[in-house]
Amino acid sequence: MSWQIVALDAWLRLTEKRRLARETDVGRARARMERLAARYPLREAERWTEAPLGGLRCLRRAGTPGATLLWLHGGAYCLGSPRTHAGLVDALARRAGLAAVLPAYRLAPEHPFPAAVEDAEAAWRALVAEGVAPGRILLGGDSAGGGLVFALLHRLVAAGAALPAAAVAFSPWTDMTLAGGSLVTLARRDAYLPARRMAEVRDQYLAGADPRDPEASPWLGRFVGAPPSLIQAGAAEILRDDARRMAERLRADGARVTLDLVAGAPHVFQAFAGVLPEADAALDRAAVFVSAALSSPRRSG
Repeated sequence: MSWQIVALDAWLRLTEKRRLARETDVGRARARMERLAARYPLREAERWTEAPLGGLRCLRRAGTPGATLLWLHGGAYCLGSPRTHAGLVDALARRAGLAAVLPAYRLAPEHPFPAAVEDAEAAWRALVAEGVAPGRILLGGDSAGGGLVFALLHRLVAAGAALPAAAVAFSPWTDMTLAGGSLVTLARRDAYLPARRMAEVRDQYLAGADPRDPEASPWLGRFVGAPPSLIQAGAAEILRDDARRMAERLRADGARVTLDLVAGAPHVFQAFAGVLPEADAALDRAAVFVSAALSSPRRSG
């Protein structure tokens, strides 16, 4: 592990984890996330524009014509926006030479499950309607957005619809039943996420819906015929087992999966690209995966 990851672990533990453990005002938490994002101007900002997609607000990044990264942002289904995650997406899109779109899906508690899944599907269908071939789209997301990636993929597979070239998920939250052992065994080790708040956040999102619904817990879904997936997560985060079991489910249904667990890395550590060597290396590996997926025969699907 780098000295940077050790320092980041200490900083997150002393500041952000404590803040998340006690914050009860969703509006205040949203505003803080937006303020933090505003401190870091986007590289090549001229590549980004605001344009709607499927009736949703959206940030778009110019890139290779026809190859597009559709990214669903994280934030526990109640926080975040395209702006808060554009830096992360830019770091991956630059490496892979991709265009990118970040839709603003509806957030809980104002819009509980399945609003976010419906908006993810609306963004997907709108992008296809604009003329981007499904096999030239990469589905991507982090944390809750990573869960949305697989919820949407499950929905597309179930409908017999055309599928994306590949899926990429960073620290995906894929189990609303909260059965993953790492929620307990890594509760103290996780530098960022307070495990004791997970049930509360889950209930806010589901609003009484069944946590075993595969669109809420996609690790319980079916993925026969699904495209290749890359799942990256920190080996010491409480969602480690969500990543592992999602990979197991995909493999059980015959999909090709790369599970990339990084020692000592916190939740969605890729967001610290440019500061954390492990983040840059992980994004480099993700770009190689994306490029390989786009060059495979599936791209014509």
